[in-house]
Amino acid sequence: MSDALDILKVFPAHTHEDWLEAVDKQLKGKPFDKVLVKKTYEGIDIQPMYFQHDLDKLDHVNTLPGQLPYVRGTTASGSKINPWGIAQEITDPDPEEFNQAAVHDLGRGQNTLNVVFDKASCYGLNSEQAPAELVGQGGVCLANLADVETAFKDLDLTTLPVQLRCGYSGVGAMALIGAALHKQEKKTEDLCGCVAADPLGFLASEGSLPVSLDQAYDQMAQLTYWAVAKAPSLQTIGVQVHPYQNSGGNAVQEIAFALATGVAYIRAMQERGLGIDQIAPKITFSFSIGADFFMEIAKFRAARMVWCQVVESFGGSEEARKMRIHARTSSWNKTHVDPWVNMLRVSTEAFSGVAGGVDSMHVSPFDEIFRQPNDFSRRIARNVHIVLKDEGHFNKVIDPAGGCWYVESITAELAEKSWQQFQEIESQGGMFALLQQGAPQKQVAEIAAQRAKNVASRKDRFVGTNMYPNLLEKPEPADELDHHAFQAHRAEQAEHHAATVDRALAEDVLSAMTHLQGECSEAMMDHAIKAVLAGATLGQLSQALGAHQDKQENVPTLHQHRGAEPFEQLRRTTEAFTARTGAAPKLFLANMGPIPQHKARADFSTAFFNVGALETIGNNGFATAEEAAAAALESGARAMVICSTDADYPEVVPPLITAVKAERPDMLIILAGYPKAHIEAFKEAGVDAFLYMGCNALELLATVQQHLGVTA
Repeated sequence: MSDALDILKVFPAHTHEDWLEAVDKQLKGKPFDKVLVKKTYEGIDIQPMYFQHDLDKLDHVNTLPGQLPYVRGTTASGSKINPWGIAQEITDPDPEEFNQAAVHDLGRGQNTLNVVFDKASCYGLNSEQAPAELVGQGGVCLANLADVETAFKDLDLTTLPVQLRCGYSGVGAMALIGAALHKQEKKTEDLCGCVAADPLGFLASEGSLPVSLDQAYDQMAQLTYWAVAKAPSLQTIGVQVHPYQNSGGNAVQEIAFALATGVAYIRAMQERGLGIDQIAPKITFSFSIGADFFMEIAKFRAARMVWCQVVESFGGSEEARKMRIHARTSSWNKTHVDPWVNMLRVSTEAFSGVAGGVDSMHVSPFDEIFRQPNDFSRRIARNVHIVLKDEGHFNKVIDPAGGCWYVESITAELAEKSWQQFQEIESQGGMFALLQQGAPQKQVAEIAAQRAKNVASRKDRFVGTNMYPNLLEKPEPADELDHHAFQAHRAEQAEHHAATVDRALAEDVLSAMTHLQGECSEAMMDHAIKAVLAGATLGQLSQALGAHQDKQENVPTLHQHRGAEPFEQLRRTTEAFTARTGAAPKLFLANMGPIPQHKARADFSTAFFNVGALETIGNNGFATAEEAAAAALESGARAMVICSTDADYPEVVPPLITAVKAERPDMLIILAGYPKAHIEAFKEAGVDAFLYMGCNALELLATVQQHLGVTA
């Protein structure tokens, strides 16, 4: 047809240079890099648009899923045949309550048993041996065969993938499980999942190891030898990267520290006689998933790519070069104030994990950071997986991020930067040497300081906490465990168990274990299982393996925290003051002129001070400074916020301040806005602070709290 649309004529092609020229005109002289390019915490420049030519130098984009270097996943089928495991953590401290929660959740969508030891068990201590605050902290308390039988009642560990995070050593944990399987006449060869020890991760998180690092490596080798022979589908070496992100670290650091830790473990296992094709498949990596959606997708893809290169350098086979990744949603960006928003946060984070190709994942219940999750919160978190699978159909897409110009570009940059940092770590003696020096801790703290600055200025936002607060929210209770009472309860159970034990038999087997300490073979695990069957406890196993003796390791600890904590503390302090005095502290809004003139800044000011649970006294505006001053003084408020336009401020600010200060010299004067041309003049007139987008909100709110008597 003659009138057919000719696409190329109507919409002629434009080059990248044409686009840049058009953008430059729109910017009207403003620098492109400062206005449109975003700098991430990883030091990566995020461009406003990406183009096909950005992939020209990226070799990995021409590979297929399941092909080296595994950036697109370790299998050709992605999640279509083996979707990610729904591996929700069960952290109820009591073995019986743990069992109830596990049986309930595994019958409602969860398909992987994810066990977290409490702090006492991670240190290899029985409840009666440990400081009370460690007993039941963060996970289940398992000390003997009876505990394991209670915790895993009606659960078949040979048909169910199991993940067990057990601290610096996996020998004791595996002995408990192995003994339980022996009593059930089931084979350890059928075990699948991981019972993973991570001494360097434990050391970085806790600051100490109850054994020397060499002893920890001996135990890692003993468990790995045993697993190679008797549990071939079980991973025994863990690389936990959560502490670095939970301390404020960035994605480059997470990958680099993961690589350096993994290499340290490979070398230690090789020194003890294991080969690379035995070691690498036994390593499982655990990452946290942060809030930067695309960066997190790229992180997992880059991690697989560089780990493939690491194992290749050791001579590993193609199969050995595959990285197994478990992920959990981050705790750094979760909030206790308005915790329901956590449900939204974990949804996008879980999406990142799935798109990044993780093998299994824990989605945090919204209340995980301040109490033991209940049936409801566990269900909502578990359903995030199910919605992504059954409604989003992400288990039907192979490498959903593949070919995306943006994701592929930052994947390559992440891989390059993390590889460079990994090489620096290696050149300085490896991960343990740097942890001793405190270098990784310092590097993470530097990024955390940048984050804290941006959180304080609200450049980085926590909806409901440092932005858009809800003053009508009723705080969710934080039901803390009574550690002393729980320890006493566990001590009673331990006494009952001890009464059923043939102590002489147990001591004989434990003595044999002591003599095997330095021997790296599967024999140690066989003896450990026999010891548990004879009645030995986790604490006795740890002592037989040399724990809590003279040789221990200590390093500076990471500062694990949540980004919203300072704002949460501000709000809770004000709420406590309000509860104590019966009235919320208030600021008077000196709204100058008609509503259209002051409303925007008055609304902004109210929302700003609500972040700290401070209230404002509003009005429809004043025609003169005298009227505003009289109303401010009559309100009884000890702080005043002047709200109007920059153009009107020179006329109204000086007389208003003069009138108020004449009667109330201690009145705190805040000006909404930051009129640069008049800042010094307004300071001389008596303005104490300026309220504007980008100001240090944390600092200003703290100043107001102190002035109003909320804090000393």
